[in-house]
Amino acid sequence: MRNQTHNSVTRREFLWRYGGGLGGIAMTHLLGQSGLLADGIYKPRPEFNGGLHHRAKVKRVIQLFMNGGASQCDMFDYKPELIKRSGQKFDPGEKVEAATSVPGSMMKSPYDWKQHGQSGRWVSSIIPHMAGCVDDLTFLMAMSSKTNVHGPGVYLQNSGFLLPGFPCMGAWISYGLGSLNDNLPSFVVLPDSRGLPYNSKGSFSNGFLPVSHQGTIIKASAPTPIVDLFPPASAKYINKQSEADGLKLLEKLNREHLEKNPGDSRLDARIASYELAAKMQLSAPEVLELSGETEATKKLYGLDDKTTEDFGRNCLLARRLLERGVRFVQVWSGTSGASGNWDNHADITKELGSVAKSVDQPIAALIKDLKGRGMLEDTLLIWTTEFGRMPFSQGSVGRDHNGGTFVTWMAGPGLKPGISVGESDEWSWKAMKDKTTCYDMHATILHLLGIDHEKLTFRNNGINRRLTDVHGQLIDGILS
Repeated sequence: MRNQTHNSVTRREFLWRYGGGLGGIAMTHLLGQSGLLADGIYKPRPEFNGGLHHRAKVKRVIQLFMNGGASQCDMFDYKPELIKRSGQKFDPGEKVEAATSVPGSMMKSPYDWKQHGQSGRWVSSIIPHMAGCVDDLTFLMAMSSKTNVHGPGVYLQNSGFLLPGFPCMGAWISYGLGSLNDNLPSFVVLPDSRGLPYNSKGSFSNGFLPVSHQGTIIKASAPTPIVDLFPPASAKYINKQSEADGLKLLEKLNREHLEKNPGDSRLDARIASYELAAKMQLSAPEVLELSGETEATKKLYGLDDKTTEDFGRNCLLARRLLERGVRFVQVWSGTSGASGNWDNHADITKELGSVAKSVDQPIAALIKDLKGRGMLEDTLLIWTTEFGRMPFSQGSVGRDHNGGTFVTWMAGPGLKPGISVGESDEWSWKAMKDKTTCYDMHATILHLLGIDHEKLTFRNNGINRRLTDVHGQLIDGILS
């Protein structure tokens, strides 16, 4: 039994005495931010190299997602045999099926191929700007998916599950590491200006994680980039004083409810969201205002060209968001539906040519800009898609879905630049050597962020869930 006359108290009793009530909540928050609580009670501070489980190489992430299934055999996966046998029947010695069509003849890319950089990476002429950056990129040449259906494929590549309801990678990273700036979200989504991708908001959902970790959508080219951040113009009765009074009353009611229902994490997350929204009223407009950027920078990203303007603006905003402390930014190219994306069933030349041109210059600009500012020393850049396209034709000049193989590339610290891991077969039909999956990619990304993918878990319905489910191996071949 503890000596009651002794002035000191144990750590357990200290936490018990001061851990209850609103004052205790505030004290716990402050102690956690200062790193003074025991492991397991708080999340580590989000400074660079803090990590969760080991020293981090990466501080922040930009993910570029090509929605619709970018054609690997028309961009990065050079196959002389496919060129040689173009027009012949595709006969790999086993049954050939396609997702939405009858398999046609083998079809070479309509674009020319050339080796680039000191690495000698083969890239087609459809993406000349990215081709000039290959020595900074690390390629996964034999990724594969469990599906060739868009919705499940997009879920899988983002959350590790084919079904909705699971947190995406951005939400997991937000949950594990938090934000680098209290005035902005830790996870921001910049969708295509023409609309949301397959699965709509489900593609950047928090799933069963606290709602504060879901992606905050910013529609950069819309009249109202962030919905409901400011009162509507018609609400003339709302002024600074009335808004402050209303927020004060709301905070009081919320805190009273939270004190009576301490297990209600939804309300706690809602309070945090309201507080963040109030801070964003001051910080968000400055982030979205590009007038401070030089004309040379705007031109670099293609803001002077209608073809590249929208995606270029999103890439530039992604850089600005990272500079101001956002942890994870996801930039989308392509909407849902049968057109306006990378789902090129009808005409590879026309459809792929258009969407590739809209992103090529902005992506190369982002690489160069990050590198020139020194940000590539602590930023991970990821280019990916949900699956690839078939090496044979659909109709006359289109390509069907292909979950068998596709390409992802990354750039940033902790990676070997200018190299590749994995190979597809001689036609770019299936991954054959050193195949990688979304689980391996996710495990490797978390590792670079200082996270052991097997240890970042959340208890849900009696199961310790994780981003990589029960799978995932580090892709050692690309790690420096």
